[in-house]
Amino acid sequence: MYLTIRHDTSYRYEATVHYSIQQLRLTPSNGASQMVRRWSIDAPGKLDATFDAYGNVLHTLVINKPHSEIRLHVGGEVDTIPLVDGFLPDGVGPIPLEHFTCSTRLTEADAAVRELAQSVAALDTSSSLIALSEQIVQRVKYTPGITEVTSTAAQALELGNGVCQDHAHLMLACCRARGIPARYVSGYIEPGEVTHPETSAVAPNGASHAWVDVWLEGKGWISVDVTHASFASEIYCRLAVARDYEAAAPVRGRRIGGLEEQLKVSVTVSGQAAQ
Repeated sequence: MYLTIRHDTSYRYEATVHYSIQQLRLTPSNGASQMVRRWSIDAPGKLDATFDAYGNVLHTLVINKPHSEIRLHVGGEVDTIPLVDGFLPDGVGPIPLEHFTCSTRLTEADAAVRELAQSVAALDTSSSLIALSEQIVQRVKYTPGITEVTSTAAQALELGNGVCQDHAHLMLACCRARGIPARYVSGYIEPGEVTHPETSAVAPNGASHAWVDVWLEGKGWISVDVTHASFASEIYCRLAVARDYEAAAPVRGRRIGGLEEQLKVSVTVSGQAAQ
């Protein structure tokens, strides 16, 4: 599939900001499941590019003069391919699998999470991962505005509400509770073929999204969209992977000054069949 993506972000501040630094994981990489035709980031300053420990493209933006807003314009075109039963033919990757069995603050399993993790007898097939996803979305209804980016998997399960990030963290927590490597994925989704009602209601033109890769021994990484209880295939564009949202966040930063912040985000994703 041929995806066209536009992602605009603006920060406006109540008072003058004297210094800010932002790390941007907003650039997709070429891989077995996608090929980037064109991509650009328009930012109010020089971008220093490198790769983080997970192999994600990382840009650092430093603004050391007074400013009251920051605008980021990101976009491009990406070709994606279908994945059979979610199988991602990229290999293990640069990080040992054991790293993805370790819990984080956002994915630590409490008793309720461990009980949920055992709701599927065996997590050794692609279909079993879909079955666990179905259990998760039954227990945690898709409800924007209830949780925060700092909310944990256990908190989302207790609340019974959350968004794609919470579903992903809960899947990671369940897999890791059973010793199965799993990693967080950030990216975009083209909603034209998505039937999940919440997605079309929240983002009719496309959306930033979160899903997971789960390592199955003898098979490899299986890419699963927990929120839709389906495999993440050709309508998805991958941006970054890590152990959780905190390490894969599209934008993270610090600033001096500014007081209150007003954030606006607009994402448009359109797709057409590859030619």
